[in-house]
Amino acid sequence: MSETIDISENTISPPHPLKESWNYFSENKGALAGFWLIVVAILVAISADLIAPHSPFDQYRDAVLQPPFWMDGGSTEFLLGTDDVGRDILSRLIHGARLSLFVGVIVVTLSLAAGILLGITSGYFGGFYETVVMRLMDIMLALPSLLLAMAIVAILGPSLRNAILAIAVVILPHYVRLTRASAISEKNKDYVTASRVTGAGPLRMMFVVLLPNCMAPLIVQATLGFSSAILDAAALGFLGLGAQPPTPEWGAMLANALQFVQRAWWVVTFPGLAILFTVLAFNLAGDGLRDALDPKMKR
Repeated sequence: MSETIDISENTISPPHPLKESWNYFSENKGALAGFWLIVVAILVAISADLIAPHSPFDQYRDAVLQPPFWMDGGSTEFLLGTDDVGRDILSRLIHGARLSLFVGVIVVTLSLAAGILLGITSGYFGGFYETVVMRLMDIMLALPSLLLAMAIVAILGPSLRNAILAIAVVILPHYVRLTRASAISEKNKDYVTASRVTGAGPLRMMFVVLLPNCMAPLIVQATLGFSSAILDAAALGFLGLGAQPPTPEWGAMLANALQFVQRAWWVVTFPGLAILFTVLAFNLAGDGLRDALDPKMKR
């Protein structure tokens, strides 16, 4: 007499891809710390008007270069002290977080969109068009990124808008090359051939069939691009080519405070630490995301 064995209860369903990626990501303690730092920075940026103790533009002339509250002469009214014209440093740092994250979002969005368009079309069509696009990207990569950004801003004029455009142009080649390489590696696979046989047109082949399978490395590059955008924006602001005073931007705060570095260390230290921890958080999260999305790194 034959027996029927029910194996449905012993069947283990595979975890959801997002849950699996999160499990791998959370195993990296550095990446997890970076992720939570980013969450805190986003919350601070969103609620800057609510949590900042003062306006970033108000000047308190009776409290010029006042030290942080734990030092002699400090006050709990200005927890991190004031700058050379009496503005609250903590409030300017909080509002500067909003500006820095805004720069990162706009720069990554512009460069990622243009990079995907140029990269996937050059990888799909190839030929003379691909040669022209890639040689142009090679020329841009041959120039120092900050020098190229400075040249673009010098031509367009110093402003935050022009700095954002310059940084987006500087970061663009990385997305173009990465998208093209992913498209070339994918376009000869069986599922692409099957889509072509069924009559899919070029637009559908590029943006519906190929692009979703090229997104994993692009997501990682975009995360790392946030840190590059924030750092480059701070560098341009430091050189006077980015956000103009009295805008509360971390790089501009550093530039304005250089002459007081010996007598009032806090006006330089706190904006520098804000840049350091924000860039470090995005780098750590990007490294963890790369490991979580790379099949070769999974057990």
